[in-house]
Amino acid sequence: MRALDRFRGLVELTPGFAPRPGVTDVLFDFDGTLSLIREGWPEVMIPMFVEFLPPLPGEPEEARRELAREDITRLTGKQTIYQMIQLAERIRERGGTPRDPLWYKHEYLRRLEERIRDRREGLRSGRLEPDEFLVFGARRLLELLAARGLRLYLASGTDEPFVKEEAALLRIDHFFAGHIYGAQDDYKRFSKRQVIERILETNRLDGAALLGFGDGYVEIENVKQVGGLAVAVASDEAHNGSGRMDAWKRRRLLEVGADVVIPDYRDAEPLLELLLGS
Repeated sequence: MRALDRFRGLVELTPGFAPRPGVTDVLFDFDGTLSLIREGWPEVMIPMFVEFLPPLPGEPEEARRELAREDITRLTGKQTIYQMIQLAERIRERGGTPRDPLWYKHEYLRRLEERIRDRREGLRSGRLEPDEFLVFGARRLLELLAARGLRLYLASGTDEPFVKEEAALLRIDHFFAGHIYGAQDDYKRFSKRQVIERILETNRLDGAALLGFGDGYVEIENVKQVGGLAVAVASDEAHNGSGRMDAWKRRRLLEVGADVVIPDYRDAEPLLELLLGS
């Protein structure tokens, strides 16, 4: 039976898709691709943008909200500081005097922490189960990749100390053997592109040996730019395990060249057989 025939859930292949039996290294985004600890973060960031954006004469709040949503989603997958740089630029455009973007980043993280504190404390105490905050089927996929002897990497636009802590809370940090990378206050020191370049250079690889999983356009675009195979995870974060694709994610990730689109990892075994050709 072909791998594709064994899928129970949704999967979408683009016309240029072909298996990559030569894959040796696998790059994952974190939030929305593996972790759901920060699910709902736009509901923190968008209102904060609206609060700080000076209104134009006669402009309704909903117009500012839509502007904020567009700016934020366009930069999703990059380090959080880039969204805050965009906020500062918008404030300046509207005649305001913005604070330093780093101040906005820290204020956003403070507000987000209020939203997710119970999740982190519950995971830390054992009151909550890690798999409740993993995209459906993710642990099984990581186990299968590790069993194949592939090198796994984690790269996130979230600050590195939080990524490392939350990967440990979810009990998946060991899959990455120290290769967990995240945003820095000195934001020029990190990007997903830099992580990819380091992987290829260190292991003397061609980009065709790289497989990437992500729910943001940045990691999909970066993987495709080096000739890698890109899997878009159009995860329905608010309803984990629903099996539905997030329509916005699907559309945006196909636009930047995703080879395969899935809603989650419920079909981990046939998915890997499909991607790797065996």
